[in-house]
Amino acid sequence: MAAFHSANAIFPVGYRASRIYWSTRHGNRRCRYLCSVEENEGRPEFVVRVMEQGYDDLVLTGASPKGVWDKILEPVAERRNETGTLKLFPVYLKGEDLFGFTVTAVTRIVESLPGVEACESYTFRFGRNPLMDLPLAINPTGSARSEPKTCTHVKRSHTLSSTGGSSKSMQTVGSVGVAEAPEEVTPKQFASVPFQYRRMKAEWKSNVYLARSRIQGLGLYAARDIESHTMVIEYIGTLIRNEVANRMEKMYESQNRGIYMFRLDCEHVVDATITGGPARYINHSCAPNCITEAVSLERGVKIVISSCRNIQRGEELCYDYKFDLEDDQHKIPCHCGAVNCRKWMN
Repeated sequence: MAAFHSANAIFPVGYRASRIYWSTRHGNRRCRYLCSVEENEGRPEFVVRVMEQGYDDLVLTGASPKGVWDKILEPVAERRNETGTLKLFPVYLKGEDLFGFTVTAVTRIVESLPGVEACESYTFRFGRNPLMDLPLAINPTGSARSEPKTCTHVKRSHTLSSTGGSSKSMQTVGSVGVAEAPEEVTPKQFASVPFQYRRMKAEWKSNVYLARSRIQGLGLYAARDIESHTMVIEYIGTLIRNEVANRMEKMYESQNRGIYMFRLDCEHVVDATITGGPARYINHSCAPNCITEAVSLERGVKIVISSCRNIQRGEELCYDYKFDLEDDQHKIPCHCGAVNCRKWMN
């Protein structure tokens, strides 16, 4: 097992995944890439079969996921530069991501495989289910159904050290209304807030980068490994009152603009549609790695996006918008791809 895992992913032999990505032959086309893991002399061999209509299949191999995908990313970047389309950032694209090893559903399944305990350098994201290691219950009568019922109350503890509450953002086009304000975090509750905020303001450009999202449109990605409970970036924009926000929303809709608004409190809204920062591009996820916090400082209340777990470099940042429930006519589909995806954002 030593050769079949890294710090971020496990490479099971026989793994197969079909990916859709940009073509190496045409700058504005996509094609299918069939990724697989095989064994070659006791070491993993990563294989990508390029399947594009009108061309014979091309088989590429490499000793690592990045090694084989670099053979694809370089010609893809050249074709896109020739056609003048949006520039890609291959340096930030990980082979594990392109193979699908870091997809939440895949990670859960792989981490449940027998023998994964031998992966010494791998960092488990979910861990094995503790129920799998428990002995079977003893039933004196020979049947669980004939045993008397027992009532067990389980109290789930709050895993976050801060009091940051998830809030809602109008990041999706077509959403109606402005979200409720996040819970306020004061220096009494979180003594290091001023220091963390100053550090975040000085370092946020090295924390994140903007790129195409697998969820929707553009997304914000971690440019380095980020520890849990770390302030990542501030949601900035123009502070306006509710009445102004309602008028601006109607105007943006008439101009067919994407609306980016965030409620600060019951009277004020931060409008990031025109004068906002990169934080407005953070997508929604039903299994988020970030939360939003309203931080009270001497210069007023600020909206800060913080990590709620360890985030690896190249991982897309996301938080739960927590939109109000709507009827079927106003439902917004969710494309986060999480295992616990609710299918709808509202």
